[in-house]
Amino acid sequence: MSTAEGSALKLTHTVRTAKAVDQAARDVEASLAKRKFSVLWALDVNRTLADKGLELRGGQFRILEVCSAPRAKEALETNPLVANLLPCKVTVHEREGGTEIGLPLPTALIGLLGDPRLRTLAEEVERAMLEAIEEAAAS
Repeated sequence: MSTAEGSALKLTHTVRTAKAVDQAARDVEASLAKRKFSVLWALDVNRTLADKGLELRGGQFRILEVCSAPRAKEALETNPLVANLLPCKVTVHEREGGTEIGLPLPTALIGLLGDPRLRTLAEEVERAMLEAIEEAAAS
């Protein structure tokens, strides 16, 4: 099942899976790699907060910083303000007895810049990322 969060504008996309967070995060990374994305950084939010003496209630939470270098280069050369939106994020976290994989939609984020030259690229990136998280949730 997929859900969107936000008001009139669809800002995010989320899918549910029965997989544990660690497995789902590994599967997301593998699925993204098939589409020429790499995970630059994987933040274990629980561990980071624990290192600061804080406990996150509600289960495990990961944030993956994701990049497609050729696509990032194209976007930055088109409009340097894109740097404020990069890299893309994918979240993997426990919620209501399952695991959710989600992301902010690149078309919504790029739309905030108001530069129509970026629309096609944002649609391409979004399509690839949505396919990747759907595949990771199902496989």
